[in-house]
Amino acid sequence: MTYTVINGNRLFHTDEGPGADGGGETLLLVHGGTCDSHDWSAQIGAFSARHRVIAPDLRGHGRSTGLSGGMRPRELAADLAELLDGIDAGPVVVVGHSMGAVVASVLAVEYPSLVRGVVAVEPGYGFEAEFAPQLAAAFRVPDPVGTAAAVLGGLENPAATGPEADALRVWHRRRVLAMDPMTVRDVFHGLFDEAGAPLTVRPGVESYLARRSCPVLSVSAAASLKAKGIDGDWEAVLSRHPHSASAVLEGVGHWLFQERPAEFNALVLGWLEGLPTV
Repeated sequence: MTYTVINGNRLFHTDEGPGADGGGETLLLVHGGTCDSHDWSAQIGAFSARHRVIAPDLRGHGRSTGLSGGMRPRELAADLAELLDGIDAGPVVVVGHSMGAVVASVLAVEYPSLVRGVVAVEPGYGFEAEFAPQLAAAFRVPDPVGTAAAVLGGLENPAATGPEADALRVWHRRRVLAMDPMTVRDVFHGLFDEAGAPLTVRPGVESYLARRSCPVLSVSAAASLKAKGIDGDWEAVLSRHPHSASAVLEGVGHWLFQERPAEFNALVLGWLEGLPTV
């Protein structure tokens, strides 16, 4: 079954790869805000060859409904915790992109029995404090979808050229344009308004992320770290588990796992190989 009713919403998800006795990990792939699980199209096949791979559309995104509840990371994480319990899938390694990395970290902190590890890809946290109120204010407009298209368009890799790069840009933009305007507004307010900022901006988010007791692999674009005013060691200091690691990729944009899927997949699969069993 690919749909599960959770907290009043109908959540779409796929569940592929070997079962719990297959010897691999169970991976939960969590897309970013205004995106959907199609983002992981270049990962699902590679990861599910050995690992169980669960790829949901978060409430209000893709094929999932968003008729009930809000769009804050804690609410999205609660949905996923219930989904994992319902399909007997924990504990998992949560691979989260952008807002999905915030949701993954909430799962790790607040549902630790369900999480074996976190892969934070271009995480939607670590911003300077001044950034959050400015971005939240930008979405208090009649056209939050247009604002989102502009913001996310600015995260594309300007150096990427050719038909594949052009197709990715068009896909990303059209997906945002198809979303409900109030859902888009709530997604960004949930990350950056006064209530959401403690999960995304420094210094408050540092104490929250330090509560993750599991191994964390952080994968970031060099340009993103520069824009945030941090470096690859910032998260490594917060993630004190000995198997935690950080990787910084040069010459990529926010969707680095789509730009360089082979490199990204090898990086994650290699890290999973050494994941402690306890």
